Amino acid sequence: MKPMPLLLRKDQERRLLAGHCWVYSNEVDTQATPLKDLTPGAPVEVLSDHERWIGHGYVNPHSLICARLVSRERNRPLTPALWLARIHDALALRERLYQRPFYRLVFGESDGLPGLVVDRYGDLLGVQFTTAGMERVRGEVLAALEQVLKPSAIVLRNDTSVRELEGLAQGVETILGDPGDALILTEHDLDFVVAPITGQKTGWFFDQAENRTRLARYGVGERVLDVCSYSGAWGLRAAALGADDVTCVDSSHSALERVADNAQRNGFAARVHPLQGDAFEVLRALRDEGRQFDTVILDPPAFIKRRKDEKEGVQAYARLNRLGIELLAPGGLLVTSSCSFHMNRDAFLRTVQQAGRRAGRFLQLLETGQQGPDHPVHPAIPETAYLKTLFLRVLPGS
Repeated sequence: MKPMPLLLRKDQERRLLAGHCWVYSNEVDTQATPLKDLTPGAPVEVLSDHERWIGHGYVNPHSLICARLVSRERNRPLTPALWLARIHDALALRERLYQRPFYRLVFGESDGLPGLVVDRYGDLLGVQFTTAGMERVRGEVLAALEQVLKPSAIVLRNDTSVRELEGLAQGVETILGDPGDALILTEHDLDFVVAPITGQKTGWFFDQAENRTRLARYGVGERVLDVCSYSGAWGLRAAALGADDVTCVDSSHSALERVADNAQRNGFAARVHPLQGDAFEVLRALRDEGRQFDTVILDPPAFIKRRKDEKEGVQAYARLNRLGIELLAPGGLLVTSSCSFHMNRDAFLRTVQQAGRRAGRFLQLLETGQQGPDHPVHPAIPETAYLKTLFLRVLPGS
């Protein structure tokens, strides 16, 4: 398909020339290039108002982000050769970073492939196409992945709500092999059962792997509380570091079954205790029982998914952290995370600090973590720097 021109309004190319790759609908000269005439996912050549060539991309006239740049080289349009080259580049970084093939292989814009996420579990790939542009070339991208990785199985995890914004159907599909819904992932020296078909996201949260290793630096004590534990990655890491009593809290029964299975698999069954329930309700109940912990880990889902959710989301982070802080013994370690892009690091730290003051505690920030290097940050796209993990020491108020 020959790319159509997409002309921008006056002075709307500056952000793109600085490195960003999103084009918003109000930045397009709709008189010169009516968006309604363009097919979702179609390739376009993005041009300034005076027809300066900016890059190759694809369009979706029904989305607020109506186009995404993919290539800034005029002789490199959106072809199978481009997908192959980008996947080779992405693989080269991960093979430099990791000894085992368990990582995020493709992280959208940061790997020059906006609208594509690929997680690697050994010979299985969990793939998400999140935009109409990537959905249009799905066959080409999958062929490139097969050529480069030679996987035995590919699962499409297109059950993400982001696809709704692009007018795409949601669903899960196995398109190569017969993987079943249980495979073994190794994170450092621990083994975990992962559910690539029914698990959250594509089955695992690779973005926190580097932060979990940081626990060793601070020590976790004997009693650890892991809230929103999912399959128990944080809690089992704490058990591996010597914790005698690890409580893993999650609202999902199936997730806690994975916790128990993973604890047994790693020899921690006697020390890891799953506890099902709503995080806020469980924390209040533990507080009312007078329970205390040496380490509290809070790794909730995003409370702020859209800008309009900001007020309620900040309040949720404040409540969760106050409850977690109230459960900590003096000198205890609080590890708290936010994966909400709309709450930046400073705002998150301020919210946690205020929660500490309301709980009558003094906080010392020891370290700030972000997503691991298999989720690289695009310097011109702040949206790619979404994860904040704070390591804090909690002391009596002063």
